[in-house]
Amino acid sequence: MSYKEEFEFWLNDSYFDEDTKKELLAIKNDEKEMEDRFYKELEFGTGGLRGVIGAGTNRMNIYTVRKATQGLANYIIEQGGKEKGVAIAYDSRRKSPEFADEAALCLAANGIKAYVFENLRPTPELSFALRKLGCISGIVITASHNPPEYNGYKAYWEDGAQVTSPKDEEIITEVKNVTNYHEVKTMDKQEAIASGLYQVIGKEIDDAYMEELKKQIIHPEIIEEVSDDIKIVYSPFHGTGNIPVRRILSELGFKHVYVVPEQELPDPDFTTLEYPNPEDPKAFALALKLAKEKNADIVLATDPDADRLGIYALDTKSGEYIPFTGNMSGMLIAEYILRERRATNTMPENPALVTTIVTTNMAKAISDDYKVKCIEVLTGFKYIGEQIKWFEESGSNNYVFGLEESYGCLAGTHARDKDAVVAVMCLCEMAAWCKKHGKTVWDQMLDMYEKYGYFKESQYAITLKGIEGSKQIAQIMDKLRSNPPKNFGDLKVVEVRDYASSTIVNMETGEEKGTGLPESNVLYFDLTCDSWCCARPSGTEPKLKFYMGVKGTSLEDAQAKVEKLTEDLKAFI
Repeated sequence: MSYKEEFEFWLNDSYFDEDTKKELLAIKNDEKEMEDRFYKELEFGTGGLRGVIGAGTNRMNIYTVRKATQGLANYIIEQGGKEKGVAIAYDSRRKSPEFADEAALCLAANGIKAYVFENLRPTPELSFALRKLGCISGIVITASHNPPEYNGYKAYWEDGAQVTSPKDEEIITEVKNVTNYHEVKTMDKQEAIASGLYQVIGKEIDDAYMEELKKQIIHPEIIEEVSDDIKIVYSPFHGTGNIPVRRILSELGFKHVYVVPEQELPDPDFTTLEYPNPEDPKAFALALKLAKEKNADIVLATDPDADRLGIYALDTKSGEYIPFTGNMSGMLIAEYILRERRATNTMPENPALVTTIVTTNMAKAISDDYKVKCIEVLTGFKYIGEQIKWFEESGSNNYVFGLEESYGCLAGTHARDKDAVVAVMCLCEMAAWCKKHGKTVWDQMLDMYEKYGYFKESQYAITLKGIEGSKQIAQIMDKLRSNPPKNFGDLKVVEVRDYASSTIVNMETGEEKGTGLPESNVLYFDLTCDSWCCARPSGTEPKLKFYMGVKGTSLEDAQAKVEKLTEDLKAFI
């Protein structure tokens, strides 16, 4: 059907409720809006669904959620996992509880038991819960750090990670095969509860999750020693982190944790934030104000579904709070864990640190120093989670830590997705260690730069919305792929990795070899002087993202180098 025919179908068919039809009637004379809502179906990609909330095939609503869940249910039944059930969690966004219920009742109508959290919970706790309950799959209703008008749907498999190849493509096929809304199943909630197909979960999972987190603590005695002195400011950004983060820090003995009062409670409008993302410096305004009042050592914030952590740390020399990128905070935690595991003889045999291709190259330097294998995977934490599964199946390595540049990391294997709750805990233990040794977290970062090199990373993104935007993103990638640059400014391109064709080409010799990683629409340019650049269309936003990294001899030198590389990249594009 054309977008106009699809619009008329939604407007007139008895399947759709009156509120949906009223919303559509309001845009009947807006041709552009009508087209954008109906020119395609909201794509169920490898990460699930994500989109603007509203009526239409290209929007997040009860009908697109129900349809996606029917496809997932069909796949679960085909895989013989019907009896295992599915765990469902949701965040503080608009329609999150309603979408969670729609998914649960669709599963129940297909004879698959749904375990639904009683209220909002972090994404990593869902990853933990589905493994704890022995489920075949899991669903989280969240749009992570996207603006308030968005919501989303992430699908997990029984290993606790987001679905990876080949299952992701198989599930996508099943979802696409659901073409008739009238064939999508649902049932009455009370009937589902009475028949044992809808079960509410909560405290028992929370308690078990907390106990798993505590197993990652290396020096509880240091926390106890400095607990009267260390001061922590924390903001959950109106999301799911508030209760679990406060609970774990309290149970570990941290006495001075100050929560930003204006951002403590759930708020689907994110009233105090332009953008609920710990990558955005503006989002820390209220937390930094409180930190200065309390003279806090560190300032922490988690995104709405509590899988990403952002931090600032006090520089006592300047009296200012220094922002840390996800690479920096991840390296602080990684180096602390590897160092103290070695020092306390608690490092497992054949240890491995897992990172992504766009994460800082400092990860390799630190891994080499502590004789830990460093493994690179594609962008997306599901690939880090997948490595844990493979380690367990093969016995080849033991996972110690994993991180990606986008403010996500995981210590331990209790979850198979990035976990900001455990990251807060580990970061605070590391800060306590610093306090004991008379230094700040920023001092520790400078020590690491001096030891391993001044690694600096940056991002440049082009936002191109709608149908034309998608075409433009494809054209830029085609240009880079068919006619790769020989240099970016004075940095020569040494190798080009094309993950779509799984090839690495040496630009000087023409020698070609495989990437060893799954196919993905990503281009990576290895440059001279320990520099690199990577191009990747976002899987969740209408953006083309460029990642880049350099290695300098000082903070100033690294900053100048990354700024020049960014400008040279813009000039080429």
